[in-house]
Amino acid sequence: MAKDHAVEFKGISKRFGHKTANDKVDLYLDRGVIMSLLGENGSGKTTLMNMLAGIYFPDEGEIFIDGKPVVIKSPKDAFDNGIGMIHQHFKLVDVFTAAENIVLGLREEGRLDRRKVSAKVREIAEKYGFDIDPDKKIYEMSVSEKQTVEIIKVLYRGADILILDEPTAVLTPQETGKLFKVLKAMRADGKSIILITHKLNEVMEISDVVAVLRKGQHVATVRTSETSEKELTEMMVGHTVSLDIDRPLPVDPKPRLTVAGLTVKDSEGVTKLDDVGLVAYGGEILGIAGIAGSGQKELLEAIAGLRHIQKGSIIYTPEHEAPAELVGKSPMEIKEAGVALAFVPEDRLGMGLVGGMGMTGNMMLRSWNKGKGIFVDTKAPEKLAEKVLENLDVQTPGIDYPVRKLSGGNVQKVLVGREIASAPSVLMSAYAVRGLDINTSYTIYNLMTEQKMKGVAVVFVGEDLDVLLELCDRILVLCGGKVSGVVDARKATKEQIGLMMTSTDFIHSSPMPGETISQAEAMVAKAREEEERLAREKAEAAAAAAAAAEAEAEAQTEAPEEAVKEVEKND
Repeated sequence: MAKDHAVEFKGISKRFGHKTANDKVDLYLDRGVIMSLLGENGSGKTTLMNMLAGIYFPDEGEIFIDGKPVVIKSPKDAFDNGIGMIHQHFKLVDVFTAAENIVLGLREEGRLDRRKVSAKVREIAEKYGFDIDPDKKIYEMSVSEKQTVEIIKVLYRGADILILDEPTAVLTPQETGKLFKVLKAMRADGKSIILITHKLNEVMEISDVVAVLRKGQHVATVRTSETSEKELTEMMVGHTVSLDIDRPLPVDPKPRLTVAGLTVKDSEGVTKLDDVGLVAYGGEILGIAGIAGSGQKELLEAIAGLRHIQKGSIIYTPEHEAPAELVGKSPMEIKEAGVALAFVPEDRLGMGLVGGMGMTGNMMLRSWNKGKGIFVDTKAPEKLAEKVLENLDVQTPGIDYPVRKLSGGNVQKVLVGREIASAPSVLMSAYAVRGLDINTSYTIYNLMTEQKMKGVAVVFVGEDLDVLLELCDRILVLCGGKVSGVVDARKATKEQIGLMMTSTDFIHSSPMPGETISQAEAMVAKAREEEERLAREKAEAAAAAAAAAEAEAEAQTEAPEEAVKEVEKND
C-alpha cells in the first residue's frame, strides 16, 4: 500500500482577474524531505505557497494533508493542519522578547506563564540546534536571530510542514551554514520543508528534490542528485541559458568618485555611516557587501544627495574637468553641476519609479525640464521608452501601461534602462536583482558589465556573495556602518567576506591593478588638496575682480571732480 504524502496539490488553479497565477498544478511532498521550489518571477511559486499557508484560497482543485482533503481558508486553518510559513519580511514586534513574539496570538487559559514558555522555546532550540535567548528583545537581535524566532514560532504551534520564502537572502555564509544544519536536523525529525529561492547553488546543497514552475504550471519535479544548475535553469525559462558572468579586466581605470570620512546619521541621531571612505574607478565594478542594515542604502543615498551628511567629502572627478565636491548639493544641484550620476535605488516603485505612470511618463522624470516654455517634451521620452522596451525585452501590454502592474523583473528593466540611457559616468545600483528570476538577473549583470566597458564607474550593492565575487572587480565590505576593508574579487573567498561582514577586525585593502595600497589611500588626500587649490584660486579671482571693480568705481568718481575743477579754472 502506497504511503500518503505529507502535502499534495491536485489540479490547483488560481486567477487574479484575467491573469492565471496557477494552472492545474499537481505536486506532492513527502515526510522528511526538503523541497526547493523554483521558477521565474510570475511563475506562481509564492501564490501556490500562499494557498497552502491560508493567505489565498484556490479557485479550483484540492489540497491533501497526509492523504486527507483539507479546506484552508486562513493562516489559522493552516496551523491547525500543521503548516507554518516563514516570510522573507519578518512579522515581529521589536519591543517584545523572543518568547513573547513566539506566543503572540495564541489563546491559552489563565495568565501567560513566561517561564513555561521560555522553557519550551529552549527545548525546541536544543532539539534542532538553534542558538537563541528567549528573553532577548527583538530590536537587540541580528537578522539571523530574528529569522530563528520566526522558525521557532511555527514549530511552537506544532508545524510539521514548513515553508521558507528566500530564507538566506539577508544571511552571511556562516549564518546560512547554521540555518542549513537546523533544516537538516528538522528533516531528520520527519519535518517536510519547502524552500522558495533563486539561489541555485544553495538548492543543490540543501534540497532533496526540486519542483519547477513555469508560467503558472508545474513542469517537473526532479531529484537534486540527478540534475544540475544548467538543467534547472533551462526548465525554468524553457530554453538554454548561459550561467557565465563575463568579467573583463578593467582597462585604464581612473578615479571617478572619491569618498572620505563620510559620517551620516538618521533622523533619530543614530549613526548609519561612520568615517566611510572609498574610491570608485571608471571602467570597474565596485561591489558593496554587508549584512542588511550595515549602511549600504545610506551610502548610495548620501552620494546621490538624498541624505544629510554630518561630515566628510564626496569628490566627483570628470574625464577632462576639475574635481567637484558633492557634499551640500541637492540632487538637482548635482545634475546642474554637470555630474553624470545615475542611481538605481533599492525601493523601485517608492523611490525609482511612479507606479501609476507608464514607461513614457517614467522616462520623462529625467527630462521634464527640457521642454520649451510651459510645455513638456513627450516625444523624446516616448522614443526612449520604446528603445528600452525593445532592447531589454520588457514584457508589458504597452509603453503607457502602469508600471506597478508589471512583474518585479520588468519594473527593474524599466528603471535600469532609464538610468543607463542618461549616459552616466557613475552608475550606482542597490540590490538590482533582489527577488528577480535568474534570466532577468543575468540580463542586469550584463548591463552592468556593458557600462563598465564604456568607462563607467559602477557601484553595485548586492546580497548574493557568489554574484559579487563573479561580477565585481573589487568588493568593499561594510559592518555596522564602518568599512571592514576592500578585497580583490578575483582572489577573495565567501568565508573571508563573511567574516568581514560581522567584524571590523579583518581590515584589508586591495588597490587597483598597478597601484600600491599607499597610493590608494592617498587618493582622498590628493582630491582634497585639489579641491582646496581650486577654492583658493576661485577666492583669489573673486578678490581680484572686486578690487578691480572698486578701482574703476573710484576712477569714475574722481573724473567728474577733475572736470569741475577744470571748468572753474577756465572761468
